[in-house]
Amino acid sequence: MVTLSVLDQTPVPSGSSPADAIANSVDLARRVEALGYARYWLAEHHGTFGLAGSAPELLVAHIADHTSTIRVGSGGVMLPHYSALKVAELFRVLATMHPGRIDLGLGRAPGGTPLATLALSRNREHPAGDDFLEQLAELRAWLADDFPDTHPFRKLPATPVPDAAPELWLLSSSGFSAQAAAHFGTGLCFAHFINAHGGPEAMAYYREHFAHYRDGDVPRTAIAVRVIVADTNEEAERLSASTDLWRVRQRRYGEHNEVPPPEEALAYPYTDAELAIVLDSRARAVVGDQERVHHALVELASSYGVDEIVAVTITHDHKARVRSYELLARAFDISRK
Repeated sequence: MVTLSVLDQTPVPSGSSPADAIANSVDLARRVEALGYARYWLAEHHGTFGLAGSAPELLVAHIADHTSTIRVGSGGVMLPHYSALKVAELFRVLATMHPGRIDLGLGRAPGGTPLATLALSRNREHPAGDDFLEQLAELRAWLADDFPDTHPFRKLPATPVPDAAPELWLLSSSGFSAQAAAHFGTGLCFAHFINAHGGPEAMAYYREHFAHYRDGDVPRTAIAVRVIVADTNEEAERLSASTDLWRVRQRRYGEHNEVPPPEEALAYPYTDAELAIVLDSRARAVVGDQERVHHALVELASSYGVDEIVAVTITHDHKARVRSYELLARAFDISRK
């Protein structure tokens, strides 16, 4: 049986505000909880007017406060920007406030432009090298309270200590993070919506080399996929036009504005180069009615060998976004109603 979860990038439709976007996220979280979705993850992006999720740890707290059963977490915190101890403390506080419901998903990507990365740098005069693995080792040790006896941080706890630790995941779009997830015994979610190549191989490596740090540890796998479901294939294609144009403007022109309405996108005169960007983006997406989407996602999950799909859905109209998640739940028969 396939488990469904949500990755929410907190999109800001044109004509609305970031406050509207966050209110939409709360509404969506409540609705998918009632539908039987397993997790609700909040993404981290910087320097964009089109996404309101620059601080996922705050959104996790807000969404968890407005829900009661669904797991809530980051998808993910971009660890290279932060102190491993601070991240451990933040998510231990969240896990203390919401026992057994908090996920800590981590990413290695910057989540923004090179300028945003510079602004977020811990030391701009002497930027740190790629110390992701060292940070991850520290973070895992703080969450598990298992620094070696000789480590200088052995006597420094990450407080508070919750009854149930946050569930640790790595978000991957390459083989590197899959190897790290296997080595450190974390869950692995492959971002198919970012990179459609090499995912099944990364998952196979992860399962084969998974390190069991504690009794009962098992590989935890999922794939994140861009999904839009509507009552008809034609309506799903119309809704997807918004994100097609939005991504073209991001990738081709460096514009990071709000999500445009379908009418604007459908009237846009694409060049051949712009259409190539659309086709590339669509190759990593599943768009259509229930039957089409169900068939495509079952095949995709099978190719990765996973039983959890994390759906990333962005539409200009919030009601259409909610409807997409409702139809997806119906397609996989997870709805409790």
